[in-house]
Amino acid sequence: MYPIGRKRARDAMAFPSVHRAGGGMPTWFAWTLGAALLVCSGVTYRVVASRLELVGAPVRLPVPLDALPTEIGHWVGEDVPIPANIQRVAGNDAFLNRLYTNKVSSQWANVYVAYTAHPRTMLGHRPQVCYVAAGWVHERTEQTKVTSSKGREIPCLVHYFHRSAPDREETAVLSFYVVNGRLTRDESVFSGVGWRTPNISGDPARYVAQVQVSSVLENSVRAATADMAERVLNLLPDETGKVRAAERAGPVADALK
Repeated sequence: MYPIGRKRARDAMAFPSVHRAGGGMPTWFAWTLGAALLVCSGVTYRVVASRLELVGAPVRLPVPLDALPTEIGHWVGEDVPIPANIQRVAGNDAFLNRLYTNKVSSQWANVYVAYTAHPRTMLGHRPQVCYVAAGWVHERTEQTKVTSSKGREIPCLVHYFHRSAPDREETAVLSFYVVNGRLTRDESVFSGVGWRTPNISGDPARYVAQVQVSSVLENSVRAATADMAERVLNLLPDETGKVRAAERAGPVADALK
């Protein structure tokens, strides 16, 4: 656990039973879910691939994921670290795990982005699997779309989970994939035979990234996704292999605006 002191969010006041005594921002929530996601996404692939000697050095993005601004509109974020041993087991090439709070609405949302240039690593990396493995009860999953700050329609899934009594907790998780620059909510897009070959050349533009935004209320994850999605996509290669943030003039922080 890596406690971070924060003010109580309005989301928490709307669902007081979600938080334990003290009403603090659930940094443990972000840490434990991030750890579960990392382990669930990579452990199977790492075991098989290491035996076949297919996994080499991590493939680096031209612009790192942690270049995502910690201030986006009214949202202010703070990184939630995940232990190095869990990162090694997961085998992703890069990830971001950050807790954002909205200064105006007091909503909060945990933003988790995982990137791999070895697409098979991401198979099975679904909230319905990873959250259940972490002790959550899956209620339902719905298909939906979110419109980004630039008017782009993002196909995604919203998953609903809860923990049973005595400490009942609820969470909504919005998720989508970016596959070689294309947006999708369907894991089958990168599960075919063509994705089973290793990325021996280390091409950062042959990749799968998953974005997951979680909170206690669905409107919080939708609001955060709408405000932040374009900034995340700026860090990932598009369908031509170019990274928009890297092409712009000035420091990375300015390029991401």
